[in-house]
Amino acid sequence: MQNPNEKPAAGNEPNASEKINEFIQKNRAPIFITAASLLAILVAVIVTLSFMEVFRVKAVAAAEDLSARYEKMLPSVTEEYMADDVASFIEELSAFAKKNSGYAGARAGLLIGGIYSEKKEWAEAEAAFAAAAKTAGKTYLAPVAWFNAAAAAEEQGRHTEAIEYYTSCLAAQAVFPSAPRAQFSVGRLHETLNENDKAVEAYRAVISGWPYDQIWTNLARSRIIAIQVKEE
Repeated sequence: MQNPNEKPAAGNEPNASEKINEFIQKNRAPIFITAASLLAILVAVIVTLSFMEVFRVKAVAAAEDLSARYEKMLPSVTEEYMADDVASFIEELSAFAKKNSGYAGARAGLLIGGIYSEKKEWAEAEAAFAAAAKTAGKTYLAPVAWFNAAAAAEEQGRHTEAIEYYTSCLAAQAVFPSAPRAQFSVGRLHETLNENDKAVEAYRAVISGWPYDQIWTNLARSRIIAIQVKEE
């Protein structure tokens, strides 16, 4: 009779493959259940992502249709006979923006801001552009919306708020071709507020940040010189 405390002979020890097979045999039920669960989760994720992509494509297509209608309506949005149609379109755009995020929602918000800008209703335009920027996420529409919000704030003489919007525009993760202009605008507004130190700092950021942009870097240099001459 074999002693239970006696170790098996070296040649009789099970190899790695046998150990794995034995483990699987002993735990096949939980292993199969776990594998089936993981497979089900994977399938669910794939299906969800597929549906999300379908909805995203449809939303983008719908946003482009709204944009086309906006272009046709824009020349006459200030006409009195269009007041009801414009109000109805803004309501439609607002509802669409609330239901969609990212590009589609931000696009609708920008259209709302564009209509209010055309009507020179700057407070409403500012609010619409700021909301669009928050909806845009990491898309390229985010800095565009922040920039437009800043312009609308400037139209109201809200220079401090405009600086904040331009700063948000520059902080956006998407590439923005008008970034040097936004940075210059920060300096220009600080100069308007007689905050010359901050203005010079902002102008220098234009020069260091976009050294190959001849327009805005040259303007920034000229403003720095003007401030220094004024303070002498």
